[in-house]
Amino acid sequence: MTVDLHPTAIVDQSAELGDDVVVGPYAVIGAGVRVGDGTKVGSHATIHGETVLGRENRIFPHAAIGFDPQDLKYKGENSRLVIGDRNQFREFCTINRGTEFGGGETRIDDDNLFMTQSHVGHDSRVGSRTVFTNAATLAGHVVVEDDATIGAFSAVHQFCRVGRHAYIGGYSVITKDALPFCTTVGIKPACIGVNRIGLERKGKSPEDIRAVERAVRVLTRSRRNKTQALEELDAGHAGHADVDALIAFVRSSRKGFIRSARRGSRGAGA
Repeated sequence: MTVDLHPTAIVDQSAELGDDVVVGPYAVIGAGVRVGDGTKVGSHATIHGETVLGRENRIFPHAAIGFDPQDLKYKGENSRLVIGDRNQFREFCTINRGTEFGGGETRIDDDNLFMTQSHVGHDSRVGSRTVFTNAATLAGHVVVEDDATIGAFSAVHQFCRVGRHAYIGGYSVITKDALPFCTTVGIKPACIGVNRIGLERKGKSPEDIRAVERAVRVLTRSRRNKTQALEELDAGHAGHADVDALIAFVRSSRKGFIRSARRGSRGAGA
């Protein structure tokens, strides 16, 4: 096993470091941490608790990974943070472990970018290929699905979900579920339409995008309630993979989902 360990770094004897791991000056890796092959830990970064990192992650200086959940109900019980492969955690990023109430585990999948000062709260679930821009923040028990983007200084309230391919604009406050494939923005958040540019960049065809747009209009711009909208979608729009994913997301929503702004208001939820 080859590990490039700086003389000033502190690594607990029980920590497990894979092949080709690099640990920079004054970094600290605590008891029970497992670091996968090819991962680089920058200077002054700290990894703590029962934390498992996969392969080829990069931890930048002063990031704090795997510390206790920021929850007054937490009483020191065992909890975990599980991180997949090829993630980047930029400077001063903070990722917390889970709590007993939330299942005891925070989980992050693969190929995500967490920019400076972003935060993932306890018991959250983050998919793959997401982007958290500067100071984007998740409260506890949040779910962020694959290919979503959380804009700078935006916050997602506890137990909310951000759907796949969603784009959350900067300085937004997400207090209900943000629809997949859509752009949602605002302190009083509103869905302003399909994230067309993002979908094009991910290789979605014009036909796929139009199918999603038609379904989103039924959900966000009609006067139908959730039940009526779902009935219309089931009757006339189901059968397309992305539309079916949108329908499933709305049907499983517990907090409600963010609709478009109503006339005379700056944002609305439903």
